[in-house]
Amino acid sequence: MSAPRDDEFGFAPDYDSPVPYMQRTRDYYTAIGYTTPYRWAHYSEAPFQKLKKPLAKSRVTIVTTAAPYDPAKGDQGPGAAYNGSAKFYQVYDGDTSKLHDLRISHIGYDRKHTTATDNGTWFPLPQLLKTSAAGRIGEVAPRFFGAPTNRSHRVTLETDAPEILARCIADQVDVAVLVPNCPVCHQTTALVARHLEANGIPTVIMGCAKDIIEHAAVPRFLFSDFPLGNSAGKPQDVASQAQTLELALRVLETASGPQTTMQSPLRWSEDASWKLDYNNVAKLSPEELARRRAEFDKQKEIARGNRAA
Repeated sequence: MSAPRDDEFGFAPDYDSPVPYMQRTRDYYTAIGYTTPYRWAHYSEAPFQKLKKPLAKSRVTIVTTAAPYDPAKGDQGPGAAYNGSAKFYQVYDGDTSKLHDLRISHIGYDRKHTTATDNGTWFPLPQLLKTSAAGRIGEVAPRFFGAPTNRSHRVTLETDAPEILARCIADQVDVAVLVPNCPVCHQTTALVARHLEANGIPTVIMGCAKDIIEHAAVPRFLFSDFPLGNSAGKPQDVASQAQTLELALRVLETASGPQTTMQSPLRWSEDASWKLDYNNVAKLSPEELARRRAEFDKQKEIARGNRAA
C-alpha cells in the first residue's frame, strides 16, 4: 500500500517546525573545528511567581540583549557582519523616557532572512509605552536593562542576573519582559528570568528559539516562529509588533504555572524553507566552513581584547 500524499491530508513539510538551534549550533561548531560540545543550560523545573497586582497597575521593565550603538565600534548597521567589537560585558541600563538606538550586530541573529532594519523587532519599548498610555499596563519602569550575552553560565548566574535583579528592585519593578536575539541570548534571558522569578518578580520571555528556552525551563514564554532577531515582531510591521507584545502580556496574565509556552499565530512567510538555512552544515561547503572558522577566530580575538580593556 502506498503512503498517502502530504497534500491529501494537508500535512506541512517536516522542516516547518521550530528550528533545532541547540543541535544546529553543536553541529556547526564541530564542523568549523571546535570539538567540545557546548553545554546548554538545562533544568527540569522552573520558579514561578503569580502577578502581585493586575497589569493595569503594574510597573513593567524590559531586559534586552541588544547593544547601544557606538559609532566608534565599526559597522553595526542593517545586515552588518558579526561585529565582536560591539559586544558588551557588563549590565547596562537606559532611561525609558528617551529614544535609544540599540542594535544587534554583536550577536548571531539570522542575517540571511532578516536585515535588522527595525529595532522594534528586538526592542519593544515603543510598544510598551503605547500600552502604558492606553492603560493596558500601569507604567513603564524608569529604566530598561541590558543583559550581556555570556556563554559562561557562571557569569550569567552569579554576576549578571543578580545585578539585573538589584536594579529591578531599586526601580520597584513588578514585571519584566525579556527579549533575546541569538541562540546564546535565549539562554541568557532564560537564566535571568529564572533568577528574577525566584526572587519575586514575574517574567515573560518573547523569543524565537523554542528549544533553548524550554530546555532551560522558564516560567513563561511567548514563542514567535520567526528568524532570530525578530522576537518582538516583524520588521516594518507595527501591527505585528503590537500583537506580539499583547500576546506576551496575556501569557503573564493567564499562565497558571511554570513552563507555560504560548505560540504566536503569526507566520514569517508562507514558505517555511527559511528554517533550513541557519548554521546548517549540510548547506555549507568546506570552503565556506573554513572562511567562517577564520572569521570566528578573528572576532574572538577582538572580543577578548575588548573584555580585557
